[in-house]
Amino acid sequence: MPLPRLIPCLDVAGGRVVKGVRFQELRDVGDPVELGAAYSDGGADELVFLDISATVSSSAAAVGVAARVAENVTIPFTFGGGIRTVDDATALLEAGADKISVNSAALARPELISELARTLGSQAVVVAIDTEHGRVRSHAATRDAVRDTVEWARECEDRGAGELLVTSIDRDGTQDGYDLEQLSALRDAVSLPVIASGGAGNAEHVAAALDIAQAALLASILHENPARLASLRDELRGLGVPLRDAA
Repeated sequence: MPLPRLIPCLDVAGGRVVKGVRFQELRDVGDPVELGAAYSDGGADELVFLDISATVSSSAAAVGVAARVAENVTIPFTFGGGIRTVDDATALLEAGADKISVNSAALARPELISELARTLGSQAVVVAIDTEHGRVRSHAATRDAVRDTVEWARECEDRGAGELLVTSIDRDGTQDGYDLEQLSALRDAVSLPVIASGGAGNAEHVAAALDIAQAALLASILHENPARLASLRDELRGLGVPLRDAA
């Protein structure tokens, strides 16, 4: 069985990493390339970059940022935001990303997942699901997608997605712990790897999520102090979480 993964997440808006609470009150926390390189050097298993301004503003995917990241990190990374077509996704992979993430565009046209999986391979396709009270939201959590979270997860799997990135909106940025109930429901519903997102505040929170999901997304817990990643790994090992040996 693959070892659990620790995945720092960098929400990007206007070319800068931002962080907020429940997707609101965003503040600048640094340069995506610099932070990505720091996490890569600090023992992260993968990285996720989400251009949260691209969907809302309908801007093009940030291929330039992906290319800069690829030049400075040595671990796999996923890039999402503003991807609406196979061509958009292909451009990001050609720029150096290992996977792409789709969210609102897939909700608007679920066939996109199938097209991406067929063209790029399921291993390169991550579907991001923003969920609140068991319901899916879209466009950076600003709209009700009128879908049940578990049912949408099943459809994503049926259409060929390789992984699900599930963010609990009401936990996002709070550091109060992951939504373990929602994660458990998804574990029981799909066979895809699930990346837990939203709510990490301490090692115990992360360990609890990794007891259910295959990976934990980390943001607020790290961005003010990227060096925290190394000590977090040690704490998780002390809690019995098996992790790969960092390079």
